[in-house]
Amino acid sequence: MGIKRGFLQLFLIFSICLLWGCSSDTKTAEVIELSYTNQFPPTHIQSKLAEAWCSEVEKRTGGKVKITYYPVQTLLEPDKIYYGVLNGITDIGQSVFGYNRGVFPAMESFSLPLGFASAPEATRVLNEFHRHFKPKETSRIKILYLHAHGPAMLHSKKKIEKLEDMLGVKVRSYGFNAAMVEALGGIPVSMTQAEVYEALSKGVVDATFSPIEVLKGWKQAEVIDYSIEIEGVAYSTAMYVIMNRHKWESLPQDVRDTIEEINQEWIIKTGEAWDSSDEEGREYSIAQNNQIIKLDKEESDRWVKAVYPVITDYVANANKRGLPGQDYVNFIQASIKRDKK
Repeated sequence: MGIKRGFLQLFLIFSICLLWGCSSDTKTAEVIELSYTNQFPPTHIQSKLAEAWCSEVEKRTGGKVKITYYPVQTLLEPDKIYYGVLNGITDIGQSVFGYNRGVFPAMESFSLPLGFASAPEATRVLNEFHRHFKPKETSRIKILYLHAHGPAMLHSKKKIEKLEDMLGVKVRSYGFNAAMVEALGGIPVSMTQAEVYEALSKGVVDATFSPIEVLKGWKQAEVIDYSIEIEGVAYSTAMYVIMNRHKWESLPQDVRDTIEEINQEWIIKTGEAWDSSDEEGREYSIAQNNQIIKLDKEESDRWVKAVYPVITDYVANANKRGLPGQDYVNFIQASIKRDKK
């Protein structure tokens, strides 16, 4: 009887240890659940790339991380994403620095009319800019990676062939580039990209400054008639993929290392995707019987001269805030020239 009792006790101890071990393993292997909010619609290439990033993180962390993805306006409006990440409403967010005017004075320099030629160039320069200057304004969140679209063009319902044609034209702007629109004689109307289609279709605005990819990516070719290329004033837009800093710091180091590796790969992927979507946007717009107008150098130089005060005003205002505004401009211009050599 004593032997049986002894075996029973050993069996119970073994069972308890086994259960404890399983419970401990389950706890160790607990899945980290994150949320990701994007400003792009699900059909847009940058939305598809964001979803692919989520899948890659899940795959390369061996399932340790699971990400719930929210495309445009399903959780937060585009101009609410930064504060949504900051306040923990969403763990990860992708949107535009310029949607929160005044919050990112250093990053504003990237939307000056400095003559960008391509999206890969703009994306590379943007990430180098941030690594070089490490602006304090982005320290409240974790920057995963940054990207930027190709050279912006003026897409209009009205035919515009010279600077005088811009007088009184209502142009969608997004914050940073409002001063440029005013310098060209237009009337800036602030709104996010998600609002532009309806605004153009209803006559709230007459035109929009954006990369040509929006004509397909956001279907805006359906509500414009002309696209005007002005090489000398082509700006880009600084966009972010960010994470709540407290959430980032709570992740295991191996997970953070894996995510950082993927981020470096996605910098290249996003830049290339912007370029290919520009080509698709051009083809889509032509198929809609829209006309593309390229200003000659003499006319383009007039536009460059008109917007030059926007650059000098930015430098002066940055200096007042204790920021090296001229250094920002010089860095970007030098980086662009390096690509053109």
